[in-house]
Amino acid sequence: MQRVKCQPQCYARTVMRDSLIAMPVVILIGLALVSVGPASVLAQTGDPSASNAGESAIPSAAELESQGAIIGKIFFDKKNVFDTTQPGENKSLFRLANRLHIVTRDSVIEQQLLFRPGDKYSKRLLEESERLLRRNSYLFDVKITPVRFENGVVDVNVWTRDLWTLMPGFSVSRSGGENRSRVSISERNLVGTGVTLKLSYTDNVDRNSTSFEYLDRNVGNSWATAFVKVADNSDGGTTLVSLVRPFYALDSRWSAGTVFLDNERIDSFYDLGNRVAEYTAETNSLSLYAGWSAGLSGGWVRRWTAGVVFDDREFSAVPDGELPALLPDDRRLFYPFISYEKLEDQFETTSNRDMIGRTEDFFMGTRLSARLGWADEGFGSDRDALLYTFSASRGFGAIKKKALILSSVLSGRIDDGDSANTQLGIGARYYNQITDKRLFITTIEGSIGDNLDLDNLVELGGDSGLRGYPLRYQTGDSKFLITAEQRYFTDWYPFKLFRVGGAIFADAGRTWGSNPVGEPSLGWLKDVGIGLRLGPTRASGRDIIHIDVAFPLDGDSSIDSVQFLIQSKRSF
Repeated sequence: MQRVKCQPQCYARTVMRDSLIAMPVVILIGLALVSVGPASVLAQTGDPSASNAGESAIPSAAELESQGAIIGKIFFDKKNVFDTTQPGENKSLFRLANRLHIVTRDSVIEQQLLFRPGDKYSKRLLEESERLLRRNSYLFDVKITPVRFENGVVDVNVWTRDLWTLMPGFSVSRSGGENRSRVSISERNLVGTGVTLKLSYTDNVDRNSTSFEYLDRNVGNSWATAFVKVADNSDGGTTLVSLVRPFYALDSRWSAGTVFLDNERIDSFYDLGNRVAEYTAETNSLSLYAGWSAGLSGGWVRRWTAGVVFDDREFSAVPDGELPALLPDDRRLFYPFISYEKLEDQFETTSNRDMIGRTEDFFMGTRLSARLGWADEGFGSDRDALLYTFSASRGFGAIKKKALILSSVLSGRIDDGDSANTQLGIGARYYNQITDKRLFITTIEGSIGDNLDLDNLVELGGDSGLRGYPLRYQTGDSKFLITAEQRYFTDWYPFKLFRVGGAIFADAGRTWGSNPVGEPSLGWLKDVGIGLRLGPTRASGRDIIHIDVAFPLDGDSSIDSVQFLIQSKRSF
């Protein structure tokens, strides 16, 4: 691939108890560095904005496609964390940050492009490449545009802005009346390769955990994704390893992957926000699969996937437990499966919806999927079972004005002829743009369950959308939650580090069905509140910091009259 480099102005929890963990950590770091290899030599340099004699004006995308334009040079215009040419960002601390930060390598960005020199120009592929690059936590934004057209050849500029990715820190959050803390150090773009390494210690209501994570979305400059997580917890431990080559683009023709999980933990049952029973859960699972597709045709994609799953879950009483034991039934399932997915090529791009001042991509088309699996005692399962999952989603309207996004999923098993763990979930999100700085949004989440596994009961509280109440306040087999929120987006940009917004909200929800260890549902619970939102613009990730004050309007006499919440979420 011919690549052109821009001129210089374009770049603007405790230690693991098992010491053996250190060895795979070192190996993984080494593999990450070796697999990417040195950056390839650039073919030539140049300024995409320069004009040459004889060039014609750049036609529209439709005209370029109708003329059969061919992609020529691809320029990489990579911006650092701060733009020091701007008065508000030309500060010594910001200049130091730019010097210390290693900008994403050309080869990392290049690998994620869906076009190459010599390909026919396609607006769709440029837009999809933008979406693929924007999913990376180390990039703030991406813009891909044609910059020069001559003799049927169009040159393309890929503009990116990096985020600061070395994140040592200490954080405290609060929701549902409980505090959580975390000490961590992470690097989400190791020496510009896109590799993530993270070491953290977390203390929350469930457990204390020291964990290590490794993530590479483009192993060896391929579309394969490798993820490893090892955690040493106060109630057990976790090992998760996955190697997946996904359907990375609409026109992808195949996928394959394997996922291994070994997990031991203590889980609890709650009533009115208090732990009332507990059990130990041990999970061992392994899945292997492969998928194929004819690609994008007529604006639609159809994909088939087949594989095999081993899923073994054992439950036992907590040794020397402080609470009564209530044990779910053990499950051992070994089954092949087949799935089908159909989705529409319909995406829209906007800003100030679920983020603050950042480009957001919304899928507004139709997506349908179905998956069936069969577990048989003759193949090692503890029962004969049909496992199924069906889902559907669709967007309506225009996300820049008014839009409604609906989703639903039906899942469960038929165990020896009886329905088990059946759950129907629904979701809706309605966006209404009032002004450039005001947005009204309503969300609905609901589920109906039947004969649920005890480890899959429905919970509702301060950690699941009912912000004025303790966490896991109500338990049952069905629930409904509706939230109405008026969002405000300001121009305030403190220290050029955070975008600031605010919200006025109201939540209402309830559960149905019996709680095996608690009181019946209290019925409808409501709260109102206000909140501050901080959207980091220089640090890696896409999280929004929430600072909320919520006032419960119902509930029992034991709850506080006001709830203070500080947490980080993936949405406004």
